[in-house]
Amino acid sequence: MFDNETMQAIQLLQSGPEFDLQQVSMPIPEITSNELLIEIDYVALNDLDAKLARDGFNAWQFPHILGVDAVGTVVKANKGVFPLPGTRVLFNSCLACQGLLKQYAVIPSHAVTIIPDNVASEVAAVLPSAGMSTLIALSKLNLSSSDEVLAIHCAGGDVGHFAIQYAKKKGVEVCALAPKSHHDRLLSLGANYVFDPDEKDFTKQVERQMGEAQFDCILNTMGGDSLNWDLKHLRFAGRIACLSGFESIDSNLLIEKSPTIGVVSVTGAWLTKSLCAQQHLGLMSQTLLADIAKAEIRSPQVKVVEFSTAAIQASLTALLEKVSAERFVVKVKS
Repeated sequence: MFDNETMQAIQLLQSGPEFDLQQVSMPIPEITSNELLIEIDYVALNDLDAKLARDGFNAWQFPHILGVDAVGTVVKANKGVFPLPGTRVLFNSCLACQGLLKQYAVIPSHAVTIIPDNVASEVAAVLPSAGMSTLIALSKLNLSSSDEVLAIHCAGGDVGHFAIQYAKKKGVEVCALAPKSHHDRLLSLGANYVFDPDEKDFTKQVERQMGEAQFDCILNTMGGDSLNWDLKHLRFAGRIACLSGFESIDSNLLIEKSPTIGVVSVTGAWLTKSLCAQQHLGLMSQTLLADIAKAEIRSPQVKVVEFSTAAIQASLTALLEKVSAERFVVKVKS
């Protein structure tokens, strides 16, 4: 079936800010029942990839292959297993397992989604982690009223890109919090208000434009101590969805605000080995692809980089240095 039985992969030798990567040759994996062998075309690099490559993850064994979001073509499937060979698919994989920066991957058949013909592969690759995190977060926030205001903390990133658009589809007013360099783009996505939370007169600016600096719902994409900042700007009994975890919560703020806090983890579907949750991820991928195909949602700007250690190191470094409108996608297939 193949010219040879080996493939190329890029491994992270150890965690750390220098991103110690090497390109290696390894055997092409074999499929079992209900699995697909996929030739990988593109792999997205996410903020989480960069953070964990720097800090490590307790479930990883080194050397580790990064990448959880990819697009490829089915090249082998057992009888009765779909999609059939030749089908272009999108998939998200387990964060704890070896990742997708390699030429071939074995993926459960229930975990792939067929890509519409009018959606480019490099665009599809950036959808799973950010797009599904957005859909889960907005579901937890239970946005339902045009009278509500959703604030998105660190809205300049990929989750903010999707969250603004999906919140607007629900008729909710959106306040995007990000540095001024992102404001024009966020307004073009549909944000009603944009503010720089690091400005000294932030509260006065919000009050001047919105009447009060208290939000009904907040989508926190930063984690850490930023959650306490969000609690201070949440109305009583408001709702927060947190994507990046948090170190500690001020107990006095909890008593004062009585918030509902929901934690969002796409990879939890894999870590808990929940088949139902994994299938639900597939349904969300269908939603994202359909909305992109119908031009109801704008995709982020994509920057394609080559399948090399130098290009991937540079991309991971850029992801840590600043929030960017560009999403890095590695072109694996030459």
